[in-house]
Amino acid sequence: MTHTIRCDIVSAEKAIFSGDAELFVVVGSLGDLGIAPGHAPLLTEIKPGPIRIIKSAGDEEIYYVSGGILEVQPHVITVLADTAVRADDLDAAAAEQAKAAAEQHMKDKKSDIDYGNAAAQLAQAVAQLRTVQQLRKKMGH
Repeated sequence: MTHTIRCDIVSAEKAIFSGDAELFVVVGSLGDLGIAPGHAPLLTEIKPGPIRIIKSAGDEEIYYVSGGILEVQPHVITVLADTAVRADDLDAAAAEQAKAAAEQHMKDKKSDIDYGNAAAQLAQAVAQLRTVQQLRKKMGH
């Protein structure tokens, strides 16, 4: 029998994923973090970016989270995110536009947009694009 761990991804709006996985990979505050069954308990902040879930049949699902909290307990992984969506539902063109707009706002000293806000928007757009790239790589495009 394959060893799995229960995974739940919850956003402010709804539950996004609930199921079992052999491996769970997320962008933690210090870099990528892989969680497998038997992992030590952990509570950490996660950064905007992709979450990869490798299921017992070898199937892989990719999600995008805008950041949040990861909790690992002996038999369950829980992600609490402000925003979480399936990577399939991300709009790469919209993310590219958001990235370009944020970069322009950061360059434009006359803009009354807050630099910190523009930097956060840029980070979100880049993380979404990384998630789309991982999905395309998985699909062989």
